[in-house]
Amino acid sequence: MIRLDNIEVSFGDFIAIPRLDLHVRPGEFFTLLGPSGCGKTTALRTLAGFIEPSAGTVHVDGRNVTRLPSDKRQVGMVFQNYALFPSMSVRENIAFGLRVRKEKSAESDRLVRDIARRVELSDEQLDKNVAELSGGQQQRVAVARALVLRPKILLLDEPLSNLDAKLRHQLRQQLKDLQSEFGITTVYVTHDQDEALAMSDRVAVFNKGAVEQVGTPQAIYDQSATEFVCKFIGDSSALTAEFVTELNRLSGAGLGTAANSYLRVEKASLTLPAAGGTADGGTAVGLAGEVVSRTYHGLHSRYVVRSHGAEIRLLVKEDGGAHPEAGTRTTVYVQPDHVLQYHPDTGAALARQDQAAAIR
Repeated sequence: MIRLDNIEVSFGDFIAIPRLDLHVRPGEFFTLLGPSGCGKTTALRTLAGFIEPSAGTVHVDGRNVTRLPSDKRQVGMVFQNYALFPSMSVRENIAFGLRVRKEKSAESDRLVRDIARRVELSDEQLDKNVAELSGGQQQRVAVARALVLRPKILLLDEPLSNLDAKLRHQLRQQLKDLQSEFGITTVYVTHDQDEALAMSDRVAVFNKGAVEQVGTPQAIYDQSATEFVCKFIGDSSALTAEFVTELNRLSGAGLGTAANSYLRVEKASLTLPAAGGTADGGTAVGLAGEVVSRTYHGLHSRYVVRSHGAEIRLLVKEDGGAHPEAGTRTTVYVQPDHVLQYHPDTGAALARQDQAAAIR
């Protein structure tokens, strides 16, 4: 559905995107994820037609649209600030594109009512001024205005960033449900890793204008291709060479002690899984440590355990049982296969067979 081939975007002497190749499948919810200034919004605006690339081509549904204006690309856009017209009613905002397209009044009214119903806006709300609506309702108006034109592609530029955490969590599911209902190819920009993991079919992780990895949320998280992706996505503990050496000694694993090594917080435990095994069939080993801190979060407590020079962060479910407090000795259980390792010079992920040999 979407192809960005060898795209370069420059502003004067500054090259914002040196080279970008991305393919988005029909009906896919595809997310551009990365920190501020990484190039994800520039890539989205290039796809929308607001920025003309200095090199490369943009294809939508098999058609080269690189030099076409935005209104000829059959894309709908939802901006971060929604870009609604404050002097217009909700109905007029949604119908704006139809009016520009010179749609007949009766048909325009039918389309507006239909899309409003599908994004859960009532007839009463249609006649309100947009300033009278909550942030979540305004977001629905912005989505309705984009979808009423029946675009082939929906582009969303951090549409939830201005909302509070609870509403953001609620609306991201509604957005995903709408996307599934319409079956529309969607490209979503965010810096929020939770949003990206929860909503996306696939994710492209951006860093300094380049894509570090493209994959499913689970692949991005469990098999991070670079050290940047590993550190940016989720929460991990950095492991010391001393910790890795002890893990090798106890388990017989061949992890590289000179690699940059990380462990996801949910992959460590203070209790040994049944029969020493883990849910995926691996074997965990216990390393001696001392509790540095415990922070209570209701459903779980977050622990920091110091073991062999590393500070291991982990989560413990609050089930009413006794838990070790700061200053007490404990054992932290780790499965060697869960350790993520990266070359200290390139930041590239090491294959299992390369971990020990490549960087001794």
